Amino acid sequence: MPDVRLPTVLRPHAQGKSTVVVPGDTVGEILRGLVEGYPGMAGQVLTEDGTLHRFVNVYVNDDDVRYLEGLDTKVAGGDTVSILPAVAGG
Repeated sequence: MPDVRLPTVLRPHAQGKSTVVVPGDTVGEILRGLVEGYPGMAGQVLTEDGTLHRFVNVYVNDDDVRYLEGLDTKVAGGDTVSILPAVAGG
């Protein structure tokens, strides 16, 4: 199962953990499992219709899933899924 790294802003919803292990073969399965296991993350990572929230970036290892297969991106046991909030500047 891949490790899921959580940003500081999501850690309170995961009992303060910076990394959790969530089963799944795709990014979508992992994110749905994350929300199921930690309901406080509902609406933080996925929208109500199950798509990736537009202000959240998700990486498998160092690759942005938006440039891969999105939520259908495959993951393996040694992979790391990182969730990062989008940062805007000006």
